[in-house]
Amino acid sequence: MKKNAIKDVQFKRYLKLELLPTPWCGGCGNGIVLKTICQAFYELNYPLQGTVVVSGIGCAGRSAGFFNLDSVHTTHGRAIPVAEGIKYANEKLNVVVVSGDGDLMGIGGNHLLHAIRRNTNITVICYANEIYGMTGGQVSPITPRGCETLTTPGGNPDNPMDIQYLFKGNKSFFARTTAYHLNHMRKCIVAALQFNGFSFVEARTMCIVNYGRRLGYKNSSAMLNHYKEFYKINDNAEELASNEIGILQYRNRPDA
Repeated sequence: MKKNAIKDVQFKRYLKLELLPTPWCGGCGNGIVLKTICQAFYELNYPLQGTVVVSGIGCAGRSAGFFNLDSVHTTHGRAIPVAEGIKYANEKLNVVVVSGDGDLMGIGGNHLLHAIRRNTNITVICYANEIYGMTGGQVSPITPRGCETLTTPGGNPDNPMDIQYLFKGNKSFFARTTAYHLNHMRKCIVAALQFNGFSFVEARTMCIVNYGRRLGYKNSSAMLNHYKEFYKINDNAEELASNEIGILQYRNRPDA
């Protein structure tokens, strides 16, 4: 077996393979993010005993149960404070939060703000599909303005939250990536896991069933093609435009 093939298989030690397949809809991008997280764990040789995954409620929150690690499936919006408590109780643990944009930025937004302020040494990976997918497709904090959802049939009247601005003036880490840009996503997650402080990766991913079809996409592949055409990589930028993905550089400022 070739070296790359061995490497591609060995990341599976971080998964409970007997629980597969996942319950996610066909075409959902959550599995792509889940696999990439495991590949990042393998690249950094994260120990099975010594790594904890915490999730909230929602489609992304179901990820926690598939990791072959200690994991906690918390109540809605509470993944970050639970993860902080675990880290403060045992600072030697690698503590990673996996959840969705509704859970982390909606009901859990207050906890996110203060985790950034405290610069708690945990990593948050947000499956950012722009919708509350599990409960039918309600508008989320990052649903683009004008988009039709279950609760905004006439189009979202509000501006979406651009979370990168919460990190300016702090010592924390922010990156944005997509389910199409696999190598870039892995790079972002590895960098976030290596960061000494609070790190957040916004991984744009597809919900075709309760979001994409309302926007006119025929299938998940069409949504991936949109990511390919729309998003441009701009690592080490001071600020990301709406069509850019990258790792922000202001975390490395001398005054940070």
